Amino acid sequence: MIRKTMTIENFEGLQSRPAALLVQVAGKFTSTIWIEQGSKRVNAKSIMGVLSLRLVRGDEFQIVARGDDEKQAVAALTRLVETGSAE
Repeated sequence: MIRKTMTIENFEGLQSRPAALLVQVAGKFTSTIWIEQGSKRVNAKSIMGVLSLRLVRGDEFQIVARGDDEKQAVAALTRLVETGSAE
């Protein structure tokens, strides 16, 4: 299992389009991936779960992944959060 702490830097936070992109990227991996903030844990492959966190600029959260491609999943999601691009 890999755990990575991140901070939302973009002005939109993790709402609508950024959340949809995160879910799309997470869905490409076979690993189980969660987004955690405080006591809340949601499936990173669920748009409703991700939106329910209501993460805004400056919020800290963790990406948690477990599975065969967990390293690649965390790397891709880290790139997405940091740069706005999964490429």
